[in-house]
Amino acid sequence: MTGLRVALGLAIWLMAAGGSSLAAQPWGPGYFPDVPLVNQYGETVHLYRDLLKGKAVAVNMIFTQCSATCPLSTANLVRVQKLLGDQAGREIHFYSISIDPIHDTPEVLKAYAEKFHAPPDWLFLTGAPDDVALAQRKLGLWSVTDAEADDKHLASLMVGNEPTGQWMRQSTMDNPAFLASKLSSFLLGWQRQRGVTGEDYASVPAIEGLDAGRYLFQKACTACHSVGQGDALGPDLQGVTERRSREWLQRFIKAPERMMAQKDPIAVELFARFNQVQMPNLGLGDQDVEALIRYLEQPSATLPAQGAERPALATP
Repeated sequence: MTGLRVALGLAIWLMAAGGSSLAAQPWGPGYFPDVPLVNQYGETVHLYRDLLKGKAVAVNMIFTQCSATCPLSTANLVRVQKLLGDQAGREIHFYSISIDPIHDTPEVLKAYAEKFHAPPDWLFLTGAPDDVALAQRKLGLWSVTDAEADDKHLASLMVGNEPTGQWMRQSTMDNPAFLASKLSSFLLGWQRQRGVTGEDYASVPAIEGLDAGRYLFQKACTACHSVGQGDALGPDLQGVTERRSREWLQRFIKAPERMMAQKDPIAVELFARFNQVQMPNLGLGDQDVEALIRYLEQPSATLPAQGAERPALATP
């Protein structure tokens, strides 16, 4: 099996067999390279011996200048960690490796982690370009579709239990309650879950009064915004359709990066006020934008509370 096929093979649950197969699992020091990486604190660690060996892990690829999936992924994973409670960092270790190690120095990664209020035990890592590229391939976080993406990576999260050889790939954009439950059950076993409920999407609380705008908001925006629940990384969006013109909202939701490039005064002020976290381009069409605005116009445009966690990206 070629290196590429092996990397792709990590995207599924590789070891579904009995104990003897697990004992002989190949996903160990002979497979994972022990390349050196540097975390946001300036400490040198090694991929296999320090980060993977004997641990349950969740790993994704990012770069701090990304204006599309990375901010959403990071904000969503912050929510996942809060739902996991003390399992995160102690039993399930989170790592984000930069695919732009030239720009993303430890200092830059530390600022990025702080911007999203990532917990201190979530390691953001950089290293020599060749070492990062090798780690990305061996972790199954590179594929042909990644190469075709503009930023050479997709919103993928590799979840693995190194001692048992169990690995699977999830989306970093999944519903956080579903993703937290999936990580806990897959990595630690159902009997060890504490405070994480729901096995699959069917177990996640239903969206009441579902319509297109509400669905889009919960799917694309809840990692980044609240309505009527207060500011977090960005402002509460309750009443935003009264504060901003419809034309401004249409342009900003459709192409926030263009508004920043044009130095729109409101966009610039929000960027500065909310810790320089830029609203990503969600790739929404005109009809989707209209549906979101109509939803936000409704007096009842609120979402059920999901605990204290609700990080938000800077928006109007």
